[in-house]
Amino acid sequence: MQNKTDKTAIISALRAFIRQRPGLEYRNYCSGYQDTTGRSAYFRELRGITKTLHEAKVLLVAVESEAGITGQALADAFSAYSGRLSWDGTRVDYVTGQYWPTEYRAAVCAVLASALWNHKRDTLSIDETEACPDHAPGVKNVGEVIRRSFRERFGRGIQRRWFS
Repeated sequence: MQNKTDKTAIISALRAFIRQRPGLEYRNYCSGYQDTTGRSAYFRELRGITKTLHEAKVLLVAVESEAGITGQALADAFSAYSGRLSWDGTRVDYVTGQYWPTEYRAAVCAVLASALWNHKRDTLSIDETEACPDHAPGVKNVGEVIRRSFRERFGRGIQRRWFS
């Protein structure tokens, strides 16, 4: 059994986990090709799942390249997403909440975002904790400083979805 806090092993397992096919069943959405409403719903769901895959890949690269995020810190982040995603030292496991295809990659994003957030919070410099423009003078809002840094790093979409 591998070390439960081996960052490389965790990253590899998460990468393989998000590459799984979501398993959407076209028949669950449509009664046939003529069912335009069902077909539209199916492809809308598929686009959302694919978007989450792309976001998971971006966050995975960010965690992997951040030397300050240790294997232990990454293992601790598995408490995100209600702890439904778990790491036992050899494999990643997910307990479905309502619908596997739309959740499993989102759970990975939540874990990775948690690791990035915790690392950023723990390594903020005094210069970064200046007063935010939308708060009273002299009031430091660390959460807003962190969100702003992630918005600059990943863009508004990923920041709003995973770092709010």
